[in-house]
Amino acid sequence: MKRLIAVLVAAVLSVSLAGFEGASASSTATTASSYSPDITLAPCADLATDKCAMFQVPLDWNNQDGEKISLAVRIRPHTSAVSKGLMLANPGGPGASGTGLVGLADWIPSSVGHQYDVVGWDPRGVGASTPSLHCNSTYFGVNRPSFVPKTNRLMRYWMKKTSRYAASCGASAASRLLGHMSTLDNVKDMEALRIALAPAQKISFYGFSYGSYLGQVYATRNPGKVDKFVLDGVVDPSDYWYGANLKQEVGFDRNLNVFFKWVAKHNRTYHLGTSKKAIRHGFNALLKKLDRHPAFHRKLGPDELTDAMLNAGYYVYDWDSIAAAYSRLVRKGNGRGIFKMYADANMGDDNGYAVYLGVQCTDVHAPPWATQVKDARRINRKHPFLTWDNTWYNAPCVSWPAAAVGGLAVNGAATASLGGKVLLVNETKDAATPYSGALRVRSLFPSSALIAGVGGTTHAGSLSGVSCVDSRIATFLDSGVLPARQAGTGADVSCPKVPPPPANRYARSTGGGRPAALQDLLAKAQLIG
Repeated sequence: MKRLIAVLVAAVLSVSLAGFEGASASSTATTASSYSPDITLAPCADLATDKCAMFQVPLDWNNQDGEKISLAVRIRPHTSAVSKGLMLANPGGPGASGTGLVGLADWIPSSVGHQYDVVGWDPRGVGASTPSLHCNSTYFGVNRPSFVPKTNRLMRYWMKKTSRYAASCGASAASRLLGHMSTLDNVKDMEALRIALAPAQKISFYGFSYGSYLGQVYATRNPGKVDKFVLDGVVDPSDYWYGANLKQEVGFDRNLNVFFKWVAKHNRTYHLGTSKKAIRHGFNALLKKLDRHPAFHRKLGPDELTDAMLNAGYYVYDWDSIAAAYSRLVRKGNGRGIFKMYADANMGDDNGYAVYLGVQCTDVHAPPWATQVKDARRINRKHPFLTWDNTWYNAPCVSWPAAAVGGLAVNGAATASLGGKVLLVNETKDAATPYSGALRVRSLFPSSALIAGVGGTTHAGSLSGVSCVDSRIATFLDSGVLPARQAGTGADVSCPKVPPPPANRYARSTGGGRPAALQDLLAKAQLIG
């Protein structure tokens, strides 16, 4: 498939910028299609200094004269005396709203973010973009049968439930999106947005989690348009997505034990014991108990507890509040706090989950179901925390009502030869995007450098107040200077991990120094996937 830039020739491109600085008002190009990227920006309703628009792109990039869909775009113009151009940003998922990431202008240290026109957008199918994909808002529910299919009846239940969710997406009002939600579709949307806003410029990009994969594919297909890319929580393109999920199942089980080790260290606060092994044994026993006798008005079963505790494996920021809520459940039978954590992260609008599946189910071919079951049973024997939960979460792909397009090659050699630079960030015990993926991408992009958060379990943890990491990001985005690339296949810089919070019984305290608004946005994004 041709790159978008090769298709857009011989058409007039008009751009109304409504006071937005950093992009020329018009550009001339030629095309065999009548579509040309065209955006009209106006002051946002909630903050007039930001600029907002609904940006039209083809539903089907192979039929650019056909139906158009609209992407919600938000821009925070630079406020410094000097502009470094556009910086697009994506929070991950896939399936998360990105308009809030214009806040990067304030969150990057030393006011470096203020030198950029920061662009956030809701990808196709997401949030305020139209159409928006919704399939079944009651899918997750409460007191669900155990994820672990110990009986044929449970296996049939989950197979039917997940296939029905796929069918409901096929019957949704936005079902026409389903064949056009791949990463490649989203990369072409990114390039159209660049052309509309700054046709003569390269772009910078800040991508978290799945956003790192979006950045890799964009750079591979548009190497001459890459300026400075920051990719945090690096997806491994060589095993996306199925192999990565198997690694996640091992990593989250390990990270739950890391969390319980911290809880045991603070027994005077949480009173759950001084042994990590004993606390984990109690957790496993509680799952079985909740399967027989759900807590909190019979809403909190083993599945809900598993989903609620997942955040402890993603981030250290909320370890204190998770430990406090878990302690109340174990010691007093009070499941209110744990259930609220589950409900806040999972129940309600399913837009994020629907788009997550829409992208991943069409990006690559799922292995045969028999293979998935075999792998789940094997991994579950030693790493039971997330294995079946993760398997069923992705199971709708088995019967997804749109064809998979196949994997995308990623290679950064052309990016390097054309002057593009990439800064990679990953903690070494990140379970969602294992560290091996960051090493892999470093090897694929000769003009990259990797910062490792040694021993850290936090996913996509940049801008969390670890100066060793954040100051290098600011330096790179300010001057374009990467940390010196070291010989060998390891990291180029080793930094401290994001620190956990202080133990403060039953009171909310947070680890690291990440702005609350950024953490809330990224948690909503990354807990989707």
